[in-house]
Amino acid sequence: MGLEQIVLILLGALTAGFVNGLTGFGTAITALPIWLYVVPPTAASTLAIICAMVSQLQTLPMIWRHIRWRLALPLVVPGIIGVPIGTLLLPLIEPRVFKLGVAAFLIAYAAYVLLRRGKVSSAPGGAVVDGLVGLGGGVLGGLAGVPGVLPIVWTDFRGWSKEQRRGVVQTFNLATVSCALAAHAVTGLLTRQVAVQAAIALPGTIAGVWLGAFAYRRLADHNYQRLVMLLLLVLGLMLLWASL
Repeated sequence: MGLEQIVLILLGALTAGFVNGLTGFGTAITALPIWLYVVPPTAASTLAIICAMVSQLQTLPMIWRHIRWRLALPLVVPGIIGVPIGTLLLPLIEPRVFKLGVAAFLIAYAAYVLLRRGKVSSAPGGAVVDGLVGLGGGVLGGLAGVPGVLPIVWTDFRGWSKEQRRGVVQTFNLATVSCALAAHAVTGLLTRQVAVQAAIALPGTIAGVWLGAFAYRRLADHNYQRLVMLLLLVLGLMLLWASL
């Protein structure tokens, strides 16, 4: 393994770890555009799942007391069901077109929120709508490794606080990423090559998550919302650039 490969794996892990520590999501979207220069797509996907799992577990004690199971479970349970559905749909959908669609959605929504005046107090919807959002997030996780996109947008649309949003999104991501990791293990994608790459990436992931969590604790609700939307905008642009 060359020096360039090691540096890019570490850089992708550090950047993705920071985003995940700050928001509770975003490992795959942040890291893959960097990793795909030096890591094959299949191995990069498995590596992203491993780093996302470590990131989620690292910050779980920080957000544990903020988890509201009444809010989280209507998204989590359908999300778990959606992961294998997305995996089954993967051969039927052109990945480039799908990623372009996700990128366009991220850019449009983030721009709308950043330009929106005032704050949404509460959006209509209940457990049924939450379940549909969770199912869609799970399908996106199985298709493209981006399960947190719909939940983070929906929790913003609901007008929830920073703590409520983080508790729901991170619980959702941890559940769906666990399912994805089990699926990769069963299908033999956890290879020796991935293990070596993970050993290189995890120090960067852990350091990045610590920095992101440090920033998260110091952000007020309004600043947190704007920063998350800025990150969604940047991630959407990165995904668009990587898909062209």
